[in-house]
Amino acid sequence: MIRPNTRLAAVETPIIPTIAGLVRNNPGTISLGQGVVNYAPPAQAIASLSSLMSDPSLHKYLGVSGHPGLVEAIQQKLVTDNHVQLGTDAMLMVTAGSNMAFLNADLAVADPGDEFILPMTFYFNQEMAIRMCGCTPVPVPTHADWSLDVQAMAAAITPRTRAIVTVSPNNPTGAVYSEASLRAINALCAQHGLYHFSDEAYEYFTYEGVKHFSPASIPGAMNHTLSFYSMSKNYGMASWRVGYVVFPANLFDAMNKVQDTNLICAPMPSQLLALQALQKGKPWVEPKVAALSQVRQTVYQALEGLGDLVQFPKTQGAFYVLMKLPGLAEGTEPIAFNRAMTEKFKVATIPGFAFGLTQTHKANYQRLSYGALEAASVAEGVQRYVAAVQDWYRHY
Repeated sequence: MIRPNTRLAAVETPIIPTIAGLVRNNPGTISLGQGVVNYAPPAQAIASLSSLMSDPSLHKYLGVSGHPGLVEAIQQKLVTDNHVQLGTDAMLMVTAGSNMAFLNADLAVADPGDEFILPMTFYFNQEMAIRMCGCTPVPVPTHADWSLDVQAMAAAITPRTRAIVTVSPNNPTGAVYSEASLRAINALCAQHGLYHFSDEAYEYFTYEGVKHFSPASIPGAMNHTLSFYSMSKNYGMASWRVGYVVFPANLFDAMNKVQDTNLICAPMPSQLLALQALQKGKPWVEPKVAALSQVRQTVYQALEGLGDLVQFPKTQGAFYVLMKLPGLAEGTEPIAFNRAMTEKFKVATIPGFAFGLTQTHKANYQRLSYGALEAASVAEGVQRYVAAVQDWYRHY
């Protein structure tokens, strides 16, 4: 008998493929599940790839940290949009998506048995990555509006704590953490000799005048702050797999080892597309975020039709609503609600148990994404969702 792998057995099965399977098995289903945008990268950027890839040198292994032109463009973007100047304290690495950057960083900073503090609710791929590295995720409750509870996070620190993770704007809640709370978390990390992992994949997706804040812009924060960014959301490049991470310079040896072993370098066509997209910059993204803001209002108005059946803070970021529905009956399979929605009402969302909200008999949380489809499809999908909820709880 071959000894089974117990480390990966402790990692939950990814929820996105599970929900995607339900969607495939029920043709005509509108998916309000996966967190992607409904637009493609800039057309001119895609059209330029053929000529850009004509250089024979680009077909060989290239630098671990990224294409020089892209690295330079990202550095300029960081200064302009994030007020982050690398200097000598920090370095930049381009990865195949920010999920890879996060896993690279986990491996670079932590030993098996170390702990990572995660505000509840957490982004499931990060919790999975922590467990894959033999480390322990430590979920810490947030406030009722999903804002950070800094005191609770401070109380969760132990001698095994290695990092505190924040995701702002947040997946799955859409919360935009305040500058004050992010400064407090960053100071907490500095005080206790911890790393601050700051996931900023949704940095451009804020509404109602709310501003995104990058903790690495705090003077002195570079020495203990790792900042994760993605091209997937801002520029519609989800399948192209390009992300990047800013990290303390003294971690380069460890980060280099992980990157060279796992990837060598991010795919060159994807890096070149990212470079062309960054030349369009934030002004190219802003009209798309403005359009999403209108969709967001439509979603909120439709959900209000559920009355007392639903509770959800109206958050100001990303493109998610995380809503609380009444708990499922004791003994009910947690996925049963989602299965019924797809089979009977042809609509799909992501169950909250994937984000750590596992007590489904007390509350049935669901994450709805309004970014992936055209406005009309989202509106129809939400109406189906409302009907599905009313049907499920008709005897509540």
